[in-house]
Amino acid sequence: MFSDLNVFKVAYALATHAGQRQAVISRNMANADTPGYRARDIEPFAEAFEKSRATSAMSATREGHLNGVGSGGMTWAEHMRGGAVDPNGNGVSLEEEMLNAVEVKRQHDRALAIYKSSIGILRTGLGKA
Repeated sequence: MFSDLNVFKVAYALATHAGQRQAVISRNMANADTPGYRARDIEPFAEAFEKSRATSAMSATREGHLNGVGSGGMTWAEHMRGGAVDPNGNGVSLEEEMLNAVEVKRQHDRALAIYKSSIGILRTGLGKA
């Protein structure tokens, strides 16, 4: 009954996406003065999650099981972001990166809220509120 709860998988994927996007944003901010550096980003969560569901292969629950794909997690495609470029070739806008960082924090908080409320629903269902 409780063996396959997709809400936890989605919350985990959302939190993982937020963490990886935060790493990309941090790298962009660290290279804000590097000549020729172009801002990078990863694909939005909704698009990446839809693609992963459409092309899901067998998943292995343990090492070597059915030669399936391990349950290590999702990878997110990184790409260069377009936009204005400084005279030195740098394409990082610190203001835009700060806004992206706030967006990522909200995404991570949303993932935690989904996880916490799902745990609360399970506990209530089991009579352990």
